[in-house]
Amino acid sequence: MNKYQRLSIDEREMIGQYLSQGKSLRFIANSLNRQVSTISREVKHFTNIGSRYKPWLAQHCADYLSRRRNDKCRIATTPKLYSFIVEKLKLRWSPPQISMELKKRYPTKKYMQASHETIYTYLYMLPKGELRKELISYLRQKKRLRKNRKLATDARGKIADMISIHERPKEVEDRIIPGHWEGDLIMGKDHKSAIGTIVERTTRTVILVPLKAKDAPSVRKAFAKELKTLPSQMTVTLTYDRGKEMSEHKLFTKETNMQVYFCDPHSPWQRGTNENTNMLIRDFFPKQTDFSKFTRKEIKHVQKLLNERPRKTLDWSTPKEKFKELLLR
Repeated sequence: MNKYQRLSIDEREMIGQYLSQGKSLRFIANSLNRQVSTISREVKHFTNIGSRYKPWLAQHCADYLSRRRNDKCRIATTPKLYSFIVEKLKLRWSPPQISMELKKRYPTKKYMQASHETIYTYLYMLPKGELRKELISYLRQKKRLRKNRKLATDARGKIADMISIHERPKEVEDRIIPGHWEGDLIMGKDHKSAIGTIVERTTRTVILVPLKAKDAPSVRKAFAKELKTLPSQMTVTLTYDRGKEMSEHKLFTKETNMQVYFCDPHSPWQRGTNENTNMLIRDFFPKQTDFSKFTRKEIKHVQKLLNERPRKTLDWSTPKEKFKELLLR
């Protein structure tokens, strides 16, 4: 009996061509002098729902799996799961986004699910080489090494009397009730200047906060000043990362009646609305921007443009329209 030979990239290219021409699996098998079962298994393993067979993706998966043949982890032993992850990475999806999509698409199939940390771990466990380099290049932060998040601590120190995001009311997640905000700072050139960004989760209304300084008292006063101009029913909670600029959160709560909840370390997806909005803001203020050179009027003009822009997630209404609509209820 002849020893089995793995499919080559050339054979996979031929499979892709034949499939696009509508050829049968038997025709492809005969053309490549392969067993029909081999072709059937190949196509089944490396074709996801709603997606066609991709030779390059199949080759990536096969190369990876051959290196980690003895690994018992789910990603390493489930070709379809691995191919899904690679395909989404190439579309610039983040591991948390991929993980959540897997849960939605395969709610009852545990073998087709993987946490974001599992995805990160396997990317960084790949042997050094072009495949590892390429896949890590699709991550937003293209770091060569990844710290163990279970052991990670916030280098900026702990903030006293923090209330965890895990204690935040469940209603915040649903985005049904307005008044729940996410906040952050966007840093300027050499971290010498910054602006504050606050985004309402339900309406996606954004407030840009000009800052003279980014120390805790300055940030607390500037944020409070902006939010105190809004109706009380629209200012219920604020979710923030663990930046030391929010260390005066108890005083901020006293001034605004807004409870502040803090995200887990290194978990920007817990403020996903804010993170996505910051990317939109960067269209106006690219990295290396010196915010000290912009007037309050100029910064607020960008805020106005963002709040009057139709958003697909709002059924093409604008944040301003949605905010006003909820106020009138």
